[in-house]
Amino acid sequence: MRDLKIEATVENLAKVFSFLSESMNNLDCDPKVKRQIKLCVEELFVNIAHYAYDPGTGFAEISIETVPGTGGRPKMVISFADNGRPYDPFAMPDPDIEADLDDRRIGGLGVYLVRTTMDSVNYKHEHGQNITTIEKELNGTDGNGGLNI
Repeated sequence: MRDLKIEATVENLAKVFSFLSESMNNLDCDPKVKRQIKLCVEELFVNIAHYAYDPGTGFAEISIETVPGTGGRPKMVISFADNGRPYDPFAMPDPDIEADLDDRRIGGLGVYLVRTTMDSVNYKHEHGQNITTIEKELNGTDGNGGLNI
């Protein structure tokens, strides 16, 4: 398992991407799956940076682990922990992506993207921390019949 504790600011996103790339460097993984993971990591980290500590700042800890998945294929498990205000991003209802743009509520598309591209998503608030975990098998599928990104 690899861990990164970093100030949760949008300016640190490049460091988060570097940490993620180092974790995925030697993995035999479909480039599409790597893009999906990167996009979901970006969404979750930026949400922490923008909302967890607003109006101040705080830290986020990101843990990345590769474990055996279905049929022995590797699965990436990525957890985000912060001490910001409690918030379950997955409790929101899915946005109505069929509605006209003028009729759609603002927000929620990024979390919807995470929910539909990852194989598993989980949130818990424990010991004063928000802990969000995403999982993705590294077998080249798009998980849950999700979006083709």
